[in-house]
Amino acid sequence: MTRILVVEDDASIRLGLEDTLAAKGYTVTAVTRGDVGLAKAQDNPPDLIVLDIMLPDMDGFEVCRRLKASPDLREIPVIILSARGAELDRVRGLELGADDYVTKPFSLMELLARVSAVLRRSGRGEGAAPEQMRFGNVIINFKSQTATKDGESLDLPSRGYAILKALAMRPGEVVSRQDLMNEAWGYDKYPNTRTVDNHIVKLRKALEDEPDSPVYLRTVHGAGYRFVPEEA
Repeated sequence: MTRILVVEDDASIRLGLEDTLAAKGYTVTAVTRGDVGLAKAQDNPPDLIVLDIMLPDMDGFEVCRRLKASPDLREIPVIILSARGAELDRVRGLELGADDYVTKPFSLMELLARVSAVLRRSGRGEGAAPEQMRFGNVIINFKSQTATKDGESLDLPSRGYAILKALAMRPGEVVSRQDLMNEAWGYDKYPNTRTVDNHIVKLRKALEDEPDSPVYLRTVHGAGYRFVPEEA
């Protein structure tokens, strides 16, 4: 069961998060103070932390800094919640190592989508991508971000691995450009859908034997892309 730690002092938001996340099947622990959150994370590291900025003892930025400074806790993904929507605050949170930044007020459905996306990107929880994938004469290792074709190393950009991971989690399914942007760039960081298309073109050139007639990375016109692990 995927475990989520919520650090939020606003009672109504905290209860809403607890109920919504629990209804989705997550095991939820909720606390109201940053120091308690740090102690809970140390005692029983969760799969993800939802962290408010405005806390009564220390702000969420400091909590995030301490989490990412700890060798035992730095790999835990963090979603920051804040009523402060200024760009500098978002940048600060991401620079401290947060995986996403959600500005209040937010819809609980949007937060669920972000939680799911962060868990998938981090390889935690249900639906996480495999550490390695093979198709045809290609081997992709997501953990080390290495790729080979016919035993020869390939130089793929980190964003390319993120796109492949998103497709690998849904073999045979159509994945929209919007979903690929959310998975590979995050909700507030992507430019436009054409960027996804350009990355797919580059991936085909590197991975497909005939890029103009792709076998594995297929276009579904008007819908998105489909990863077909075996030729069909």
